[in-house]
Order: sequence, then structure tokens, then C-alpha cells
Amino acid sequence: MKLQPIVLKKKDKTRKGKGFSRSELREAEIDSKQALKLGIPIDLRRKTKSKENIKILKQHLQRLSSKKKTKSRAVKYLDKKHT
Repeated sequence: MKLQPIVLKKKDKTRKGKGFSRSELREAEIDSKQALKLGIPIDLRRKTKSKENIKILKQHLQRLSSKKKTKSRAVKYLDKKHT
């Protein structure tokens, strides 16, 4: 899944953007280094922040955190061995 922001054009039209602005990342509590590690594109030229893009980022982080809650192999092995 490719993560892309929504950018407003003239006359209230929208298009897919090249990356999220720094202010949108800040609102979603992500710093730029963490965003790059997670594969979230950053557009340094954009200055605006939109609520839709912040919502997209927060939903993406929730999906990532739910995937990372699985136990590691070592923990599963130790649980089986001691029970």
C-alpha cells in the first residue's frame, strides 16, 4: 500500500500529493527520521496542513502498531518451554 497525501488544487479540486508536510507529521507526532524509516514520503516544499492528511497518518500508525504486537520467536519459545 502506497501512502499518499491529498492536496487541494484550485476551485476545491483534490489530487494525490508527493509527500506529507512537516507540520502534518508534527501533528501526527512523527519526526522526519521516523517517517523515512516507516516509508512515509515527506514533501519539504509543502507548508500547509490538512486534517485529512493527519487522519491518514494516524490511521497508518495504528495499522503499523497493531502488526508489531506479535510476539517474537524467542519469547514464544520460552513460553512453550516453561509451561
